[in-house]
Amino acid sequence: MFKKSLVAITILLSAVVSVSTSAQEMAEAEITVQPAAGNVYMLQGPGGNIGVLATDKGLLLVDDKFAPLAEKIEAAMKGIEDKELKYVINTHFHGDHTGSNKFFSHKAPIFAHENVRNRLSNKTDHHTESLPVVTYKDGITIYLDNEEVQLTHLPKGHTDGDTYVYFKKANVLHTGDLFFEVGFPYVDLKSGGSVKGYLAGVKHMLKNTSDDVVIIPGHGNLTDKKSLLAFAEMMEFSINKVSTALAAGKSEQQILTDGIGEKYKHLSWAFITEEKWLKTLVADLQ
Repeated sequence: MFKKSLVAITILLSAVVSVSTSAQEMAEAEITVQPAAGNVYMLQGPGGNIGVLATDKGLLLVDDKFAPLAEKIEAAMKGIEDKELKYVINTHFHGDHTGSNKFFSHKAPIFAHENVRNRLSNKTDHHTESLPVVTYKDGITIYLDNEEVQLTHLPKGHTDGDTYVYFKKANVLHTGDLFFEVGFPYVDLKSGGSVKGYLAGVKHMLKNTSDDVVIIPGHGNLTDKKSLLAFAEMMEFSINKVSTALAAGKSEQQILTDGIGEKYKHLSWAFITEEKWLKTLVADLQ
């Protein structure tokens, strides 16, 4: 076991960003730990990034990846500080962020926006134990030891149930999937998401956090506000470009042929390619 020891912490050098993976990959997957700031850490592996607040009074978990990884997540978390889990937070309802809810619900209450509970409840394979037991409309604050954990709901962004989590003393922001550090974002239009709402959410986070904030993105590497600002600029460019093209009467195929442009085409990645990003923009803006 290691306890807040940088020597014993394996730092992930490249993010694992796949949102689905095979049973064999799950079995072989490792959950790695990287210090963010203060008593806050980032756990990485298949699925969305996890935030952990580790204190002498207990642990707080932000998101919990896929169900097969639950015990590995618990081991990594308790490797930082071998204390009782006090709270679990879901930043939204997608399975790569809530998959281990059933496992952790027996250890601590789960907090989430009310739409997260509603959407998880409507899944055909949902378990009652997996549902958040504390929900809110706009946000809520959790106090653990000497840390103030601020949960804020932002409407119609990645989904209709997004929460970003800010650790005030540590000055660490967990964005959930309102920030894909790896490239183009996934906007779940079928679940209340909106490209303009997503951009508004990113701008809200930029406005309401300090310039030296440490950022845990939903997917990708530990980063900073400069990176989040560049992400916002890319989104604004994309929205303006496609809106202008649609206003000029261009078809989806013409927009795909034109492409996003040289400045941002490198942000295409396995899950959200340039084509998928442009199709999302067209579908939401036309």
